[in-house]
Amino acid sequence: MGGACTFQGSQPVNRYLQCHELVLYKYLNHAKNSLVVVIIDFRIRLPRLYSNLSAFTSLDYVTTTAPSQPYGQQHLNEPLLDHRAGQRFLTEAFKVILEEVLCKGIDVNEKVCEWHEPEELATLLDLELRENGEQQHQLLQRVRDVAKYSVKTNHPRFFNQLFAGVDYHALTGRFLTEALNTSQYTYEVAPVFVLMEDEVLSKLRSLVGWAQGDGIFCPGGTVSNMYAMNLARYRAFPEVKLKGQRALPRLAVFTSQESHYSVMKAAAFQGIGTENVFKVKVDDRGCMITDDLSEKIELAKSQGAVPFLVHATSGTTVRGAFDPLEPIADICDRQGLWMHVDAAWGGSVLFSKEHRHLMRGVERWEPGLFLISSPFPQDLLKRCHSADATYLFQQDKFYDMSLDTGDKSIQCGRKVDCLKLWLMWKAVGSQGLEERVDRAFAHTRYLVEKMKKREGFQLIGKPEFVNVCFWFIPASLRGKENSPDYQDRLSKVAPVIKERMIKQGTMMVGYQPQGGRVNFFRMIVISPQLSYKDMTFFLDEIERLGNNL
Repeated sequence: MGGACTFQGSQPVNRYLQCHELVLYKYLNHAKNSLVVVIIDFRIRLPRLYSNLSAFTSLDYVTTTAPSQPYGQQHLNEPLLDHRAGQRFLTEAFKVILEEVLCKGIDVNEKVCEWHEPEELATLLDLELRENGEQQHQLLQRVRDVAKYSVKTNHPRFFNQLFAGVDYHALTGRFLTEALNTSQYTYEVAPVFVLMEDEVLSKLRSLVGWAQGDGIFCPGGTVSNMYAMNLARYRAFPEVKLKGQRALPRLAVFTSQESHYSVMKAAAFQGIGTENVFKVKVDDRGCMITDDLSEKIELAKSQGAVPFLVHATSGTTVRGAFDPLEPIADICDRQGLWMHVDAAWGGSVLFSKEHRHLMRGVERWEPGLFLISSPFPQDLLKRCHSADATYLFQQDKFYDMSLDTGDKSIQCGRKVDCLKLWLMWKAVGSQGLEERVDRAFAHTRYLVEKMKKREGFQLIGKPEFVNVCFWFIPASLRGKENSPDYQDRLSKVAPVIKERMIKQGTMMVGYQPQGGRVNFFRMIVISPQLSYKDMTFFLDEIERLGNNL
């Protein structure tokens, strides 16, 4: 509690009553056979003493200390935080999370999002940070508001991003990670997670087909791609770590026209320059054309640039295309180039015996997780990124220093990311993960077949993965493909339908232009919660929202 009460000869019976501003305790005094009740009123910060609740008449002798001072004014000899109050708040907040996010959030009868304009939402949330803190009941309302007005990405009708749904074992792992609040740089502060990450990485390497190698968990695919570019440059020009850009020639990176934009960000961030990223043409499916890759490499050389990295993709962001790894690896072998594969999206096919052929040639590659294959030095990550911070990585520790993995990372503090995957993998096994991949492909096939039978849906090629890209053609535009304003009018369809679905809260799906194509929808079929009913609902809802355009 915020304050303490001492009762001579008394023992606590139980906490009798508690609300957000009043706390009532009752005590039995065995020596005097009397009941003492103490009510601590936090509104006026003064204990109120009652005896017998009108059933007893004699007051016990009570000495009290007042409730704790306002935040920041506690005595330095006392803990700043009240753990019991904090744990009660956490318990109540978790109830809100369970009900509002995890129960309502997966209910198809609830909205995917509760849309408000920014100014209105800011008012509803009361975002202002003030000088004094708020009462617990007010803070719980903040938790409810955040849950209420946030997008429910675990909702079965959320198709907007490359993530969706909820896995309760993985979520438990994330809760536990946050509660333990450690950083994964040394064995002494994260012994469980150092060993766990090593096991998960080893298992993932075995899926690729490697017996040995190295790796590290990253905050996302963007950071993995930055690792790849930095490591590839270091392997080609190790002096860059000491001397910087002045020790380098003009460098050249090669990636497909439909690769993730983080390749350009990495080139800018690392001083290579976006003009030195050569975009390789793609075929009708969105896959890199290897003949054009060879031509681009020769073009870069003719301009005085030094090729050092080919960035391939397994599962492009928009169309879910898989670059042909075998022929790309052949080119890299001949040219002496580092081959990186961004498999942040499509790498899950490695769990499936039926679909892993999409990444044929994977064993010749250095993919994004971040993993490195055995042909490269085992300590390449550390050699590239280490700074030998002696306050963390003392060389006279009493345990195996190789377990201190922090110097492999470009970060110092690094969140634990392995637990959620490890716990989910433990729960469902490799077979369960394979089933999830195969199920997503099955739902994708079902959606495509139903879409082909409906007027107004025009697919943009046959999906290679679980990205279903299409135009919806309203009745007013059908048969008018040759009209001069057709493309302009078609480009406005997806944004209007998207606005309507968000404001009504029925579902969420993304759209974008790409290359010479005007705005089209990108439906992602990935959530383990999906059923055929959700696929049918999606088609019906697109028609309902867009037919009168």
